[in-house]
Amino acid sequence: MNDLKSIIGKRIRDYRQQQGLSQEKLAERAGCHATYIGQIERGEKNATLESIQKIAEALQVPLSLLFEKIESPIRPEEQIPAACYEWLLSKSIAEQETLFHLLKEADTYKRVN
Repeated sequence: MNDLKSIIGKRIRDYRQQQGLSQEKLAERAGCHATYIGQIERGEKNATLESIQKIAEALQVPLSLLFEKIESPIRPEEQIPAACYEWLLSKSIAEQETLFHLLKEADTYKRVN
């Protein structure tokens, strides 16, 4: 299984950056120390569920979103979609929309030609 601490930390960092928040601002909203946020984001700290819940609330994202599609792909053909999901999740909403439209256009082009 992938390192759960690192995956959750990366997702927290991605959502924080999408919202233009500093670690200090997120820490203030979540009621914890900025150093702790940094350690979680880097996968150095094994945060409690209570801490992750407070951070999710501070980010205004559902707790379930931090854990969505987190299990390791079992079959090789599932690895690329899982990697794409993680990569896309790190992008802003506007970038996600653009990339989605590009993929749809590429798929349409492929079927036509």
